[in-house]
Amino acid sequence: MSEQKRTDSLLGGYRVLDLTDEKGLLCGKTLGDLGADVIKVERPGGDPARNIGPFYNDIPNPDKSLYWFAYNLNKRGITLNIETADGREIFKMLVKTADFVIESFEPGYMDNLGLGYSELEKVNPRIVMTSITPFGQTGPYKDYKGADMILWSMGGVQFSTGEPDRPPLQMNLPQCYFHGGIHGAMGSMVAHYYRERTGVGQHVDVSIQQAVILTLMIAAEAWEIYGPTLLKAGVRLPARAGALRTMPRLASPWTMRMIWPCKDGYLIWSLAVAGGTAGNVTSSRALVRLMDRAGMAGELKDYDWTKLDTSKITQEEADRIEAIIGKFFLATTKAEIFAESVNNRMFTAPVFTAKDIREYHHLEARKYWADVEHPELGDTIPYPGAFVGISKAPWRVYHRPPLIGEHNEDIYLKELGLSKEQMILLKQAEVI
Repeated sequence: MSEQKRTDSLLGGYRVLDLTDEKGLLCGKTLGDLGADVIKVERPGGDPARNIGPFYNDIPNPDKSLYWFAYNLNKRGITLNIETADGREIFKMLVKTADFVIESFEPGYMDNLGLGYSELEKVNPRIVMTSITPFGQTGPYKDYKGADMILWSMGGVQFSTGEPDRPPLQMNLPQCYFHGGIHGAMGSMVAHYYRERTGVGQHVDVSIQQAVILTLMIAAEAWEIYGPTLLKAGVRLPARAGALRTMPRLASPWTMRMIWPCKDGYLIWSLAVAGGTAGNVTSSRALVRLMDRAGMAGELKDYDWTKLDTSKITQEEADRIEAIIGKFFLATTKAEIFAESVNNRMFTAPVFTAKDIREYHHLEARKYWADVEHPELGDTIPYPGAFVGISKAPWRVYHRPPLIGEHNEDIYLKELGLSKEQMILLKQAEVI
């Protein structure tokens, strides 16, 4: 799409130089989604993230990585080797007209190349430089590597996953880098606001570990006050849910399944939606009525749910309730239960698969999905759309993810004014 269409966006007219690997790709994409002209700077031959699968039609190819597609939408792309003298000079030329530089190299790497913030602000005093690293730019762990599993573990989240009597579990899909990327985008925007007020740039230091720790909310405070740390609940939920989940000393002594197998997958339903009786009466009554219509309510239809205090029932009683409800859910589909929950204010929901998400009518009604043309593939691919709705500066697809070096000529010839002869020599020298 044309640059003209970027002018009514939140960041129209601003430029981002994106040097990140997978640790920061979402940062650049977020700024691009807001309308910034994001230039993905890759090493000659392409970024290693292009080799992350899955691939279009299961054909491994650096220009067919679905991972690359997902996190590089709305970016242009050039190749540049900043480890060469010519590459560094070209990068500084780009910095002169840029507003943001985002990078995810180990601390000190850019400084050693003469491209650290202290040097770049001499080239452009308004530049905002955002560095996204596993443990930040300072501290004893700053030089340590950090894969997703390491950061998920050292961020504290992994300890709360899995069954209480088994080791913690790892998420099937990487998560930590995305937290770091979003924090990078937020930090960049705050620094941008400061720059607009003062005319001065900033260096934004993002620790992915700290971004992950923030997701724990009150866990650290609970430790200081109560001693025990997060409960690992697995598919079962302690009787007193919510905040008390982090405070084992205050939790009731029984548990009940919260994630239930059903006829075509899994769903969630909780007896202890809010502790006591207030939170579960409507939901429990609605479920029992539904079970009774199917002839599967058993003794539950005789319960007085207004008097059932979930903080006082025994584990034996909880197990008896669970057995009856479990049989009913196994005979029911996710869609059937979800339809009843909406109509009867029942605290339940399906556990969506990727297929369920793609076909979810609510997202379709919100026009969430964006069909992006890939002429080089002869196909149109659906992408997740806007991460937030903005009434007067709506999200758009400005550009499908770039091919390797796709915009070299546009930027080097047309914008920087290099000659074709210079480009040939730079390519031969593996600078671009």
